[in-house]
Amino acid sequence: MSDTAPATDHRATPATATPVATATGLEIRIPDGPVLLHPASLTVRAGRITALTGPSGSGKTTLLRALIGHLPDGAAVTAGTLDVLGRSPGDLGPADLRLLRRTRIAYVGQDPGSALNPRMRIRGIVAETATDPSDEAVLGLLRECRLPVDDGLPDRRPTAISGGQQRRVALARALARTPEILLLDEPTAGLDGALRDEIAELLRDLAARRGLAVVMACHDPELVEACADDVVRLEGAPPRRADPPARRTPGPPPPAGESRGIGGIAAHAVSVAYRHRGGRHQALDAVDFTAATGSATGIVGPSGSGKTTLLRVLAGLHPADSGTLSLGGSPLAATARKRSREHLRRVQLVPQNPLDALNPARTVGAALARPLRLHTGLKGPRRTARIAELLEQVELPAEFAGRYPGELSGGQRQRVSIARALATGPDVLLCDEITSALDPDTAAAVMELLGRLRAERRMTVALVSHELHLVAAHTDSVHLLEDGRLTAHGPTATLLP
Repeated sequence: MSDTAPATDHRATPATATPVATATGLEIRIPDGPVLLHPASLTVRAGRITALTGPSGSGKTTLLRALIGHLPDGAAVTAGTLDVLGRSPGDLGPADLRLLRRTRIAYVGQDPGSALNPRMRIRGIVAETATDPSDEAVLGLLRECRLPVDDGLPDRRPTAISGGQQRRVALARALARTPEILLLDEPTAGLDGALRDEIAELLRDLAARRGLAVVMACHDPELVEACADDVVRLEGAPPRRADPPARRTPGPPPPAGESRGIGGIAAHAVSVAYRHRGGRHQALDAVDFTAATGSATGIVGPSGSGKTTLLRVLAGLHPADSGTLSLGGSPLAATARKRSREHLRRVQLVPQNPLDALNPARTVGAALARPLRLHTGLKGPRRTARIAELLEQVELPAEFAGRYPGELSGGQRQRVSIARALATGPDVLLCDEITSALDPDTAAAVMELLGRLRAERRMTVALVSHELHLVAAHTDSVHLLEDGRLTAHGPTATLLP
């Protein structure tokens, strides 16, 4: 079920304005499989912002995708009705559906970076489907989405900008086609508080000035309060939570591949520059980083300050132009290709976008089985049991092993991504905004899980996050980055009181 309530009314657009989309008792499920959206209703009106809220797995993303007629493979509407701009998306043929998506409705997903062509430059990405592809219009859209245009960003590729900047580029691309309805899935995930406020102001301005109907799935109560006119809360089915794994007592040796607590990681004088047609962008400038064995270290700073780049360097996914890395006091190769299998096992990354880690064509069980096969030697029933245990650790039922990523919510995919990284029993877990797609209760549970793993295994955690309250509550030390430079580091209690 769902409840609709008016939020703070930020504009003069009345709640009685003509609806541009409606859903009544809409239920979506996979036949003989899980229910992805329990019966829900909403009314979307021009010039107003509608927020979809509710816990992870309640169907927010599924409802957004239903509005553009793009349900997960095998999913179907099993009850209720849906009308979008006078049409039912499920009844449209391929040509009419493409026309609807290209000209009248735009969607920015929870993982916008995965939708940006990595071979194209930013200005080309925005211009590709724009109603006005002129350079002046493209730069205007980038400015409107609070992106710099004078530092070479329009000539960079998506891989050379931060996750927060990718999110705003995807928003600019969506606006370029001048849609009547804009659908946003967690629009401020991975953005700092100042940018969140700017995006809230931008969305209010777009709705008022363009008469745009905005529907956003959101876990951020401050964003909802700041800009939503109407709120639809999705409750879904009562969550099925596995019993938390019992705390281990000293004595039995850890399973094969599990951490032995020798995994402090460090970087010294690391520099990274992205080169582009307009010059170069210094992403990291002689940055030092240290995370002691068994510690939790936060990495914070504004969007675009180099936090994700630092994690990727530590993970061996982006070579530094200069500087050195070490693991447990021993040299660590700069790239994953040059690292030993043992070093690959010991350092694991949980990316900001879970689709970066999950193959949509493989089940959750297959995704978890691969690192177990490569690094632990577990086979048959023991491997199956370990997969179930990993899912339980991130509070997902064992039967999720048979699902595909497209059958999961964004928050559920994030938890599977965490389980996949934990499968090797790493010494170092590098976490990039792993709670940005989770509701507050689930985010707190994930952080408590990491704390328990640290205590049991002396695992080292490096955490990039804009959620300073979580960093303050769950880390020992913190590194502050700004414009690619380390501006401060020390005890969290001192730097984030």
